Amino acid sequence: MLRNISAWHVLIVVLVVVLLFGAKRLPDLAKSVGQSMKIFKNEVKDLRDDDEPPPPAAPPATLPQAPSGVTPVGAPPVVPPVVEPQYVTPVRPVEAPSEGNAPPKV
Repeated sequence: MLRNISAWHVLIVVLVVVLLFGAKRLPDLAKSVGQSMKIFKNEVKDLRDDDEPPPPAAPPATLPQAPSGVTPVGAPPVVPPVVEPQYVTPVRPVEAPSEGNAPPKV
């Protein structure tokens, strides 16, 4: 069927398109079709790049160690271990200071 297309057929199709859309709207139409094709090509390229495996990561750089007792930023808080009640040594209550040992009132 494509073998029977002649220059007259192409000319008639172009004439019908010009009559339908007008000569002023054709450049805008061509520009929007070009932009759509550009966006489509970029999306296809991004999809192909997503399918490729990522390059091997470089080994992480060693960071200086924080001093003991300091939690680094972003690290979970350090929780002291839970001690079972049977192993807890009872604590004697603190006695209130007597008048002889009390600090002077101001």
